[in-house]
Amino acid sequence: MAFDFEKFQRLGPAAFVLKAILAAVAADIILLGFIMLRRAYRRWYFAKRDARVTEIRQQWDALIGGEIPFDAWRNNPRDCQIVESMALDAFEIAGNAESAQILKFLRTSGLVAKCTFEARRHQGWRRREALLALGRTRAPEAIPALTEALRDRDLETRLAALRGLERMACPEAAKGILDWISESGLTVPALPVQSALIQCCAERPQILISHLQHAQGPVREVLARVLGEVATLVLETDLLQFVDDELPELRAAAARALSQSAPHMALDSLRQLAQDPIWFVRLRAIVSLGELRNPSAIPVLLLGLTDSKRLVRVRAAEALLKIDSDHAAVFEKVVATKDRYGVDAYLTVLDNAGIIGTVQAKLMQLPPSGAKDTLLEILTARELPTAISMPKLHASAKAASAV
Repeated sequence: MAFDFEKFQRLGPAAFVLKAILAAVAADIILLGFIMLRRAYRRWYFAKRDARVTEIRQQWDALIGGEIPFDAWRNNPRDCQIVESMALDAFEIAGNAESAQILKFLRTSGLVAKCTFEARRHQGWRRREALLALGRTRAPEAIPALTEALRDRDLETRLAALRGLERMACPEAAKGILDWISESGLTVPALPVQSALIQCCAERPQILISHLQHAQGPVREVLARVLGEVATLVLETDLLQFVDDELPELRAAAARALSQSAPHMALDSLRQLAQDPIWFVRLRAIVSLGELRNPSAIPVLLLGLTDSKRLVRVRAAEALLKIDSDHAAVFEKVVATKDRYGVDAYLTVLDNAGIIGTVQAKLMQLPPSGAKDTLLEILTARELPTAISMPKLHASAKAASAV
């Protein structure tokens, strides 16, 4: 033994290299053994878990109905996790009667209370998982715990709470979100807040009005976009106050929401918004005029065909097509604008709708005249002749292009 040690010592600096190699080999063997042991354990664990899932699935109706005592699975962490996951998954796709039964089970078994406790006590990923599970229950008693988590210092936790409230999709959840952003501002990206509010305010959109009147900055812009998505006939009188608002997003939201109003209430406001200096406000107004399908909107839509923005011209052409009127007569008015781009947009919409032949047949029935020949020539050539092309822009379009 001493002889071997002396030989090792005589290696000099090479001894350190040999030691490093032996240490690396030993570390690799230990690491490989740990990986194999971990794989074997996970294989055993998941096989046992799958077998338990099968047992619970076979007893599912009795479990949900309360025939099996809750103590039979509540005191086992693994069984409790399995039952909670299966109940929440079933709740997502259940019908009205079945969802009511599952929600009752979640409450009486204490799973809602368990998730609420974990959402308030734990931190990090465990809290985020509890918050998402609370949202999936859609139990109103979970809303206070979710709104508390909106004020957490961690961004991921705040986003998890927001997603949980979004799943609630009820006015009470919307109130919690609105109170939070009124108090703290936008401490998360705007898009998740907007998505959550759209889901939660759909049932009662009027909850947004009071907050919009006092909100400022980015918060007001988010609320304006939400209002444009959820506004209904209930808000038709409240929307008129935002037609002259200084915030373009809010004017655009009002224009979009007015499409749900009665024509006699909305037409004057939409005519004004269709000439707004901001192009996307004009776009929303044009689209809303098309949704109203009122023939008195035709002059405004013809003006929209001469807009400087292509998207506005296309939407104006589509809106003209939606109005139940004589398309041949409207086509004559479109040509009378002498705007090459407007005529091209209208012809494209007619072609996409497959009614070019119908318009041509109606024009053929008109008495012979130079105007008739010109209209037929334009309809056949699918473009406005250069000789009569006089593009013009209305004041709002010129202002927009100048900006």
